[in-house]
Formats: sequence, C-alpha cells, structure tokens
Amino acid sequence: MATKISLNKSSLNKEKASLKTFNRYLPALELKRQQLMAERKKAELAVVEVRERIARVEDDIAGQLPMLACEDIDIDDLVKVTNVVLTEQNIVGTTVPLLERVEVEVKPYSFLTKPHWVDFLVEKLKEMVELYVESQVRELRYQEISAATRTTSQRVNLFSKVLIPRTKQNIAKIKIFLSDQDRAGVVNAKISKSKMDAAQALQAKERQQAAEQNAAAS
Repeated sequence: MATKISLNKSSLNKEKASLKTFNRYLPALELKRQQLMAERKKAELAVVEVRERIARVEDDIAGQLPMLACEDIDIDDLVKVTNVVLTEQNIVGTTVPLLERVEVEVKPYSFLTKPHWVDFLVEKLKEMVELYVESQVRELRYQEISAATRTTSQRVNLFSKVLIPRTKQNIAKIKIFLSDQDRAGVVNAKISKSKMDAAQALQAKERQQAAEQNAAAS
C-alpha cells in the first residue's frame, strides 16, 4: 500500500532530499552489480575447471589401473582428508571462502603385500580428494557470489524501478498542488481586492449622494 504524502513544502523538500540520495547511491549499486556479475562468471568457470580436472584424474586412473576391478586387493581407506584450512576473501563486499590447503593422510601399507601400482594409485587418490575438497569450496564461492549478485540486482531494481520513479511522482504531485494553491491565492486576492474596491466605490457614492441631499435641503 502506497504511503500517503503530505502536500506541503516540508514534504516537498523531504522528497527532493530522498531523490538526491537515491540518485547518488544507484550508480554505485549498478557498478557493484556489474562487478559481482563478472566475479560470478569467474567463479562459475573455476567450478567447471576443477570438475574437468577431476574427470581427467578419473580417466587417468581408469585407463592406467584397470586392475582396480580385482576385488582381492584391499584399497579401502588408503587415503583420507584429516584437515581442511580455509581463509576468507572479500569480493566486492561479499565474504567468500578461499581454500588454503588440504591435509591428507595415507594409511600405512606394506610394500610387500601390495602390488607396485598402489603407489601410483595413492598419489592419484590424494590428488582426487584434494580436488573434491577444492570443488566443494569453489561451489560454495559460486553460491555466495550468486546470492550477493541477486541481492544487489534486487536493490538496483528497487531504486531504479520503484523508489526513484515514485519519488519523482510525489515531487510532481506536491508541486502541482502547491502551484494550484498559489494560483488560487492570487485569484482570491484579486476577488477580495475587487470586492474591496466595489465597497469603497459604493461608500464614496453614498457619501456623495448624502452630500448632495444635504446641499439641496439647505
């Protein structure tokens, strides 16, 4: 529901001040929106890039280690993530996570009981778990930047499509009302003056008639 505005000079000055504020903030918001959109695109490409790296490692393992299909070789829990260290990065006023390092632990295994290719597998598994963690962090960065982009776009639309047009309409409405009041005041003043002039003329005529009657009587 639209807020009712007072049709007076004080309200007019208030609306003009609001319009000035809106016009000052809108360009900054629009610039922020454009910067966030660019950063969102970068984050999206980063997600695609890490997924491609994961796919390449998977293809590498599948191509070079077909023997993994052998169920007699226990390779469960060879590699596990023990710690993930994150920092924060400020991107156009939005705080997003930044991966600093991934700590991976390799389960001890006997070189005598495991085939020689397990060493290669361990290195690939380490690379894989690190990439998976990096993928999750990049996904989160993309989501955070996307949310900030949506919020900023909503604010840009609020200013450009709602607040500024409505404030301009309010200013025009108040100006029209005050202008009508001024014209009405001028008209009323002219009417009052005409009535006063007529009353004065009538009084003068009555005095003249009274003077003529007194002169005739004497």
